[in-house]
Amino acid sequence: MLLGLSQLVSWGVTYYLIGAFGELIIADLDWSRVVVYGGFSAALVVMGLSSPAVGRLIDRYGGRWVMTTGSVLGALGCAALASVHTVPAYYAGWVVLGVSMRCNLYDAAFATLARIGGPTAKRPISHITLLGGLASTVFWPIGHSLAAAWGWRAALVCYAGFALLTVPLNLAIPEGRYGDNDASSPLDELAVLTKGRGDRVLAGALYALIVTLTAFLNSAMSAHMIGILAGMGIALSLAVWIAALRGIGQTLGRTVDVLFGHGVHPLNLNLAASLALPLCFVAALASGQSIVAAVAFAFVYGAANGVMTITRGTVPLVLFDFRSYGGLVGNLLVPSFVVSAAAPIVYAFMIERGGEPIALLVSIGVASIAFAAALALKLKFSPAGDGGPQPSER
Repeated sequence: MLLGLSQLVSWGVTYYLIGAFGELIIADLDWSRVVVYGGFSAALVVMGLSSPAVGRLIDRYGGRWVMTTGSVLGALGCAALASVHTVPAYYAGWVVLGVSMRCNLYDAAFATLARIGGPTAKRPISHITLLGGLASTVFWPIGHSLAAAWGWRAALVCYAGFALLTVPLNLAIPEGRYGDNDASSPLDELAVLTKGRGDRVLAGALYALIVTLTAFLNSAMSAHMIGILAGMGIALSLAVWIAALRGIGQTLGRTVDVLFGHGVHPLNLNLAASLALPLCFVAALASGQSIVAAVAFAFVYGAANGVMTITRGTVPLVLFDFRSYGGLVGNLLVPSFVVSAAAPIVYAFMIERGGEPIALLVSIGVASIAFAAALALKLKFSPAGDGGPQPSER
């Protein structure tokens, strides 16, 4: 519960910061949209560059101090942005926030839980995503209200204060490692689905491909979903409300997994969620003629993306030795951060040159490749029978 609350606040004051204050910064400082939103892209690149090192630190020392450091850096980054007047200072603030986000968001929390819970970490991973998924719903209104009352700079100072409130939450993380004092769970007998170097390389490549493609789509839809719906012929005010269903679908998808998914193998869950991705973009192509199709697009995309956030953390638990989770997954995540940083710009170019339908057709293609990779992962590594053994739960 404490780690879930920390995730809600940390996502709200860092990753979703640009959504709350981007337009206000543009209007106040008279900078271009590319410059302002480019700061967020720079932070994503920094997340990718720092990912392997952060993962290794969590493997070695645990998440308590790594995630607490992320909280402090988040406060410093928000405070730095609150005082900027030049572009270099603005980007420096985002560099700090990039390191903060890699130390403090889902991927760090997943590695922390894997270290503590080993193969039993699936349910805790699902639980913390419930609160984290509400971050934009909570902090976008808070940010707008604070900015309306005192201006965006004062609002960012308040965000720095919120970031510091997560320090005691992260300090409550246990320091132990799964199996350290448990003779009944010998580590050398833990079952993983990859049995040799070749298996690990193939599984790692497929996992990295799935995560990278879904991160690319997530970043693109975060920036352009409203614009795509409006460009397909839906009134802008209605497009905003329809796009908001993405968040509801995301939370409901994760809730269903928490309540009913404890017996579903992560590879099966990953496959089902990835199948829904190309289908929802097909529905989006009809959104200009059908409000129902538009609603289905936003809601199903949110649900599928929300579940795949969970499998991003749980699939490595069944594929690889959890003792190297942080470092290994940290390396595999690097392309996803870099590619997601480019997605908003790539989609803006496609929409400008070819229109919204072209962007949706590309999305169908990207989602279909992700599904094919998830299918290959399932066919290659899930044992015959009921889809493979579920990680044991105490």
